[in-house]
Amino acid sequence: MAVGVSVQHGLFSRKTSLIYSIPRKIALNGVCIQRAAEIQTVRASTNTAGENQHSEKYCLNLVRSRDYEGFLSCLLLPEEARRSSLALRAFNVELAQVKDSVSQKTIGLMRMQFWKTAIEEIYRDDPPNQPVSTELWKAVKTHGLTKRWLMRIVTEREKDLDDRAYRNLQELEKYSENTQSSLLYLLLECLGVKNVHADHAASHIGKAQGIATCLRATPYNSSRRKVYLPMDICMLHGASQEDFIRGSREKNVRDVVFDIASQAHVHLEHARSFSHNVPAAATPAFLPTVVLEDYLQRVRKADFDVFHKSLLNRNPLLPFQLYLRSWKKTY
Repeated sequence: MAVGVSVQHGLFSRKTSLIYSIPRKIALNGVCIQRAAEIQTVRASTNTAGENQHSEKYCLNLVRSRDYEGFLSCLLLPEEARRSSLALRAFNVELAQVKDSVSQKTIGLMRMQFWKTAIEEIYRDDPPNQPVSTELWKAVKTHGLTKRWLMRIVTEREKDLDDRAYRNLQELEKYSENTQSSLLYLLLECLGVKNVHADHAASHIGKAQGIATCLRATPYNSSRRKVYLPMDICMLHGASQEDFIRGSREKNVRDVVFDIASQAHVHLEHARSFSHNVPAAATPAFLPTVVLEDYLQRVRKADFDVFHKSLLNRNPLLPFQLYLRSWKKTY
């Protein structure tokens, strides 16, 4: 009996060990599965972090190479608005370079349609896998950017693919309002500024920027046998497109430049008339006025000769001037 009990006891022991070995294996498998899931999560977060850094770096490099003055202005914005402002600047660069990078209007229209669709998808939280779109989506999520301003920039750039001169100064001002001013409205939103006086200032600064940009681009466009300056002012002074293509420095050509530059200056002064009512938080968005003022002063010193070599060189003091204006919180 004693042997039987021991045998039974032994059998019981063996059965018991067998029964308890099953949960151990299940527990071991559960740990392995959990560890595998943790590893996948870490890898996914690492990939996401890598993609975030890639998209941010892409926008930064794009703006630095294509819009250096805008890049410097972005660096002086508050940290919470800096990344989003770079995304907006990169978006603007992407659209601006379409006109010069396509050989056919149809291709340009296709690229503009891509951005229209991208904006719709961004506001559905499903941005396309493209660096600028990704950064723009983050900016929209962070600051609640107004969709209308983004779409207005694309629509106006799309119209500009017609590749013709502006019929009059008012048409150039409208284009500038819909592109440059809209960008400033978005930058104000990044800064958390909602102020009617700041919006009025942004409207006039954007118009001044657009007019000055048209002047600054004249030597480059003329070298490609293209002239976009307002036709009404050219006709008023008897200056033909061929005069600009030849790089003429005759008085009638300089008179055209004078009139256009004067209108940019009027808008800049009008914007500054709101300065007492514009909150200090809005002034970082208006740092481009430093660049605008610098160009208008230099073109005046060159006696409104838009082809003067001094206008082709970058101002080495610009970073310091931007920093000083940022410190003063003025525009």
